[in-house]
Amino acid sequence: MKSQHSYSFVLRSAALCGVALLSFLNCSSTSSDLSNNDNSGNNGNGSTSGDPVQVWLTKGDQTVKLQQQGTAYFSGTSSTGTTIEVDASQIFQSIDGFGYTLTGGSVQVINQLNATKKQELLNDLFSSSGIGISYLRISIGASDLNSEVFSYDDMPTGQTDPTLAQFSLTKDQAVIQMLKDILVINPNIKILATPWSPPVWMKDNGNSMGGSLKPEFYGVYAQYFVKYIQQMQAQGIKIDAITPQNEPLHPGNNPSMYMTAGSQATFIKNNLGPAFQAANITTKIIAYDHNCDDPTYPLTVLNDTAANPYVDGSAFHLYAGDISALSTVHNLFPNKDVYFTEQWTSSTGGFSGDLDWHVKNVIIGSMRNWSKTALEWNVANDASFGPHTPGGCTQCKGAITVNNATAYDKNVAYYIIAHASKFVPVNSQRIASTQGDNLSTVAFKTPAGKTVLIVQNSNSGDKAFTIKYNQKTAPVTISGSSTATYIF
Repeated sequence: MKSQHSYSFVLRSAALCGVALLSFLNCSSTSSDLSNNDNSGNNGNGSTSGDPVQVWLTKGDQTVKLQQQGTAYFSGTSSTGTTIEVDASQIFQSIDGFGYTLTGGSVQVINQLNATKKQELLNDLFSSSGIGISYLRISIGASDLNSEVFSYDDMPTGQTDPTLAQFSLTKDQAVIQMLKDILVINPNIKILATPWSPPVWMKDNGNSMGGSLKPEFYGVYAQYFVKYIQQMQAQGIKIDAITPQNEPLHPGNNPSMYMTAGSQATFIKNNLGPAFQAANITTKIIAYDHNCDDPTYPLTVLNDTAANPYVDGSAFHLYAGDISALSTVHNLFPNKDVYFTEQWTSSTGGFSGDLDWHVKNVIIGSMRNWSKTALEWNVANDASFGPHTPGGCTQCKGAITVNNATAYDKNVAYYIIAHASKFVPVNSQRIASTQGDNLSTVAFKTPAGKTVLIVQNSNSGDKAFTIKYNQKTAPVTISGSSTATYIF
């Protein structure tokens, strides 16, 4: 996670309309704000017969939050005005999932809830009756949203441990236990792990902030990853993928490390890739894990002919640059995957503007640019936006704010992810959809054969449009500054 001083982009204040169309017959939820308590329609003046379209909506003004609306219907009537056409014959990438980073700090505050409230929250987040989060990112050692800095092999100043004899996951036992609890709810959730810093004795500055990995410890650090993956597996936790370094071009966070593209390619081809191969580890190696303003970094790694075979793809954040960078990399290496792995919401941001910008860029934008994942930053924090390390992010607002042992709030990041995660399961495929009139869209075909269309209305006022699919049309109206998901 970048420190808060590094964020220079300004979230647009336009609001986002979310309508979720769902044709599942049993879409119940344990969460009160998923209730079907608004049947006012928002579905235009079309017919009330034909194939049904379920509609779920979140308004930027917060008067409606992930609530099911009145049903719309397809007919054979020709469309007029703005039309969003969905074409299932054009198939793009398959989806690995939607979710967050489960930081050590997130675990710490969730564990402050009493047993009943904690189980309620975990069910809401991870079960199919809740919002069905299907992908988690975790830190290897501490991130800046831990209460303290640590690695899995910390040594007294001046000492080293090249055999990793002191390697231990003890300081992450709370995270491991929560992952086990989550796996009971969703045994198929995918996990990406990434380090903010190696043990400081491996670094040329001997500090948790900045510095670079000493070349003499490249091989040792590769074994550090191997031990981590093997010991997590021994706990019943499969690590689906890793990145070698979180935000490798941002050494000012605590913890952090600077790693050039050339160094990452060297580490992967000479050490990490061969170490995984020798240990029969199938965990994917994903390059970069930083901003969209520097696609040359992952391209440098992918263009290295010795590193390339070990690399599954590239991961991106959007604190700088444009989301189209994912397509830039995909188009040059179409056989390699791309992933969107982090975006924060700020304690100083507004619900409407954040909903609009994040749905347009993180959800719709990343998916339209070939990403297999869309992840917001941290799951949870306390009311003071903690815990965090000294020098870590002080303004990062989680999807959940835990207030005390019996109460928590759902923040904008909860709804940003929910409009996709609740309706687009793993192994769905993105299909084609048109856009226009400040309506941003992305569409999917689910493994069960449902079609899901997510629409963001950046207009301040309500917008009538027609969904066209298989030569049939469904007239709908989406509220101004809102997000919508349609399922049919």
